[in-house]
Amino acid sequence: MLPYRIFSRLIQYKEGDAAMRMVLAILVCKILRFIGKLVGKGSSLPGEYALKICPDILRRVTLPPYIIAVTGSNGKTSTVEMIAAILRKSGKTVVYNEEGSNQIEGVTTLILCSSSLSGKMRGDVLLLESDERYAKLSFRWFHPTHFVITNLYRDQLTRNGHPEWVYDAILPAIHPDTTLVLNADDPLVSCFANGHEKVKWFGLERCSVSTVTPQGVYDDGARCPVCRGRMAYSCYHYHHIGHYYCPNCGHKRQNPDFAVTELDLDAGTLVIGGETKIDLAFRSIYNVYNILAAWSVCALAGAGKADAAAVINNYILKNGRMVRFTLGKHHGTLLTSKHENSIAYDTNLGYIRNTKPDCTVLVIVDAVSRKYFTGETSWLWDIDFDLLNCGQVKRVMLCGKYVNDLAMRFDYTGLPPEKTVCYETVAEAVKDLQENGSEDLYVVTCFSDRDKLLALVRREQ
Repeated sequence: MLPYRIFSRLIQYKEGDAAMRMVLAILVCKILRFIGKLVGKGSSLPGEYALKICPDILRRVTLPPYIIAVTGSNGKTSTVEMIAAILRKSGKTVVYNEEGSNQIEGVTTLILCSSSLSGKMRGDVLLLESDERYAKLSFRWFHPTHFVITNLYRDQLTRNGHPEWVYDAILPAIHPDTTLVLNADDPLVSCFANGHEKVKWFGLERCSVSTVTPQGVYDDGARCPVCRGRMAYSCYHYHHIGHYYCPNCGHKRQNPDFAVTELDLDAGTLVIGGETKIDLAFRSIYNVYNILAAWSVCALAGAGKADAAAVINNYILKNGRMVRFTLGKHHGTLLTSKHENSIAYDTNLGYIRNTKPDCTVLVIVDAVSRKYFTGETSWLWDIDFDLLNCGQVKRVMLCGKYVNDLAMRFDYTGLPPEKTVCYETVAEAVKDLQENGSEDLYVVTCFSDRDKLLALVRREQ
């Protein structure tokens, strides 16, 4: 790695040397990215140095005609992956942050490494997964043509506090000329449309998964996000996501421009717009919304229905959110479930509950986060672990550094105590599974702990 003092000299150029600053920033970014790939380092550092050399570099480069951003509590990476696949199928050249580096430094690295030294970026579409807390920094110098906001949930209490705080963090990133592509079924997300002229909506119509009462440990849809009055729902799809109306101020779900009109998770099928049938490789309500968000913005970017349907029909994510593996005689499925985010857990636990064959479930909490240290585990009490209290779940295995916190939480569920067994390490749990049983296995954990399991099993193609 080149010495830092070299870069400190580069940033001495005055404003009159703006063109030289831009060229140097792009060149340095490309060199550092090349070196970083050789040594296996991340993609944020090159952008960090480029911004030191030319702080307004993102204003100076020439970007593609379509700039699509995706943010929200859950579903960003999966949605972005499907958008890229659909647009590439439709013939567009797409540049996106496949590594998931979604803050300002990573965005800068992506853009500059895809640009010529004159500052012209290649491609038809710049596709960005944007961290919801830092979107206002990423879009200080340019703005998306289309901005997808998937959902806002209670997520990472240590970093985010509460969903309304995240809403306030995203709001400054929204430009009047940007077309917002919003989840109509999320009452907080829909507030981004207030006072904004360019809005398109996606949503799920009442279907087989809909209920008339809220499901889960808590009810985040109880109060209107606008006036705090009591919210009314005609149906819930999951948690506070559904068809809502505030009798006090009139805040309500908008009719979607893009809708899933039929959904049968048991059969693994959905219908978009009353005409396009899609088969689901992963039968999760989460997957339904991610597919619909991708379908919606791709339609706005000019992708045809046939191309979109061809890509997402039985689409299997390549980002590691769902991994098939073999362990001993067990056929296993890893369901990545973001720690500190109870809805991510609940949807995967619901997926397990809807399966038919006998199974064992392994829950791993060994490190709460891979980005920062925290031992805060109150989020475990927001998760509806009672979803595992069903006939086909024969055993629940708990393991990791926080196994005692997990065990205490499970003491307050309706699961029979004899169904639950604890291990201090992932290796101990794997050894048990290697030697015993042949039933289906589901593993529920986060990216911070995922590879601790995958290093000990055989992945399936």
